[in-house]
Amino acid sequence: MMKRVFAKFRTFREADEATRDYYRRLSPEQRLEILFQLRAMAHKESDAASGRLARVYRIAQLPRG
Repeated sequence: MMKRVFAKFRTFREADEATRDYYRRLSPEQRLEILFQLRAMAHKESDAASGRLARVYRIAQLPRG
């Protein structure tokens, strides 16, 4: 689970730089772990989008003429 961190910045630029610095300090393994966590959160089976109809593809053979 991701650890929530709160910080206060004077400008948006300061906040963006702090975010970039944070991700630069992470190891490649830690970055991948964050990616997998975000992916899992986006693809939960209990979300509203998963309740929709499944897409079905069919290839129709049309007569040549």
